[in-house]
Amino acid sequence: MKFEQHIKQSQQQTQKLAMTQELQQSIQMLQYNTDELLSFLEGKVLENPLIEVKVQTDENLFQTKDRIRKQNDDTKTEWMEQLPDTRLSLFEHLINQVHLNYRDTYLRKLVLFLIEHVDSNGYLGTPLEEIRQKTEATEIEMLDALTLLQMLEPVGVGARDLKECLMLQVEKDESAPNLAYIILEEHFEDLANRKWEKIQKAYSIDIYDVQEIFDYIQKLQPYPGAGFSSEDESFIIPDIIVAIDKDKLEVTSTKRSTPDLIFQQRYFDKMSQEKDKDVQEFLKTRKSEFEWLKRGVVQRGNTILRVAEEIVKRQYNFFFDANRPLNPLQLKEIAQSLDIHESTVSRSVNGKYLQTNFGVFELRSFFTVGISQDNSDESLSTDTIKKEILKLVNDENKRKPLSDQKIVEELLTKEIQISRRTVAKYRDELDIPSSSKRKRFDRE
Repeated sequence: MKFEQHIKQSQQQTQKLAMTQELQQSIQMLQYNTDELLSFLEGKVLENPLIEVKVQTDENLFQTKDRIRKQNDDTKTEWMEQLPDTRLSLFEHLINQVHLNYRDTYLRKLVLFLIEHVDSNGYLGTPLEEIRQKTEATEIEMLDALTLLQMLEPVGVGARDLKECLMLQVEKDESAPNLAYIILEEHFEDLANRKWEKIQKAYSIDIYDVQEIFDYIQKLQPYPGAGFSSEDESFIIPDIIVAIDKDKLEVTSTKRSTPDLIFQQRYFDKMSQEKDKDVQEFLKTRKSEFEWLKRGVVQRGNTILRVAEEIVKRQYNFFFDANRPLNPLQLKEIAQSLDIHESTVSRSVNGKYLQTNFGVFELRSFFTVGISQDNSDESLSTDTIKKEILKLVNDENKRKPLSDQKIVEELLTKEIQISRRTVAKYRDELDIPSSSKRKRFDRE
């Protein structure tokens, strides 16, 4: 038996999608929000001298008090714009108070040392004993320094826990209910866990008085340092504007979300006169990059606009009904209607915003799951069901709040069929406490 090996050449035609660099970057651009897109294009400008990015701004797009400026006829900058930002951090605010109010003593040095351990929320984040061990101070001196720290503004600063923070605020508030401080000190857990009968018996007071104290404490500031946040203000840049004209909706892209890419023709013509092959190859490559980049930006804008138009068409009632109802809508429905891939729709709505005359909404928020009903061929959106649950809770008798099972029964009268477990889930998502925690004891 002979074994022979035959080698021959043959051609075979196959078809496959090659993920080129241009395709990858086009997908990335679609996924970017407006800020990320502009940052991406600015990076391309640094790499490619043939590209210039021109961003136009929409009038009255972001009208905020600190950004409105009176426009002068000349080109001079207003002197008000030259003023530095004088907002203080919590740390700076506390340091200034110490230097202003306390004499230069050893105790003041301890207060300044404690301030270094105050976190952004205004709490003393490190145990006092651990801080004392880093100094030569006695326990009494450390407690005196803490007392001085807690006398500063904002009220509650330097507290070691929530209980102490609330007690400091009650102590300095002359309008606080009489027993608020002592109840916080002796029955903080009982008050928080609504074991009010125990408090009622301990101080021989009405349950209504406990309710008033609880309501008062809820209005206190749990984070004293919140007013000194060091985070910069952030603004949402809408990609789409929906104008409402009687019974018609006009959907347009914002100018900022569709930047113009300009080809530097003069620079290209000048460099084209060079006979160096490397220069010629460089120009050819960069011009090609500009062309596909411009196509990508235009395609991105068109895709987002098409998706937004389809969403607006399907959620027509949202823009005219004051209750803002949403119809059940899924990504695949938009994808099938526009004959694009579902992932393309997903990239088009994530981080993209739509502006109306009554607010700004993320495009993603217009997609909601529908729950089918036995008595109807149509589905109800989860958004509609949540609004019904919220309305029931708002209208309930606060002395006898509705249980989850009772909410199920009330929804049935509105021909909405969901389970008790689903009600509990939606209630949690709406940040609505359980019926036992919603119970109130107001005086009639």
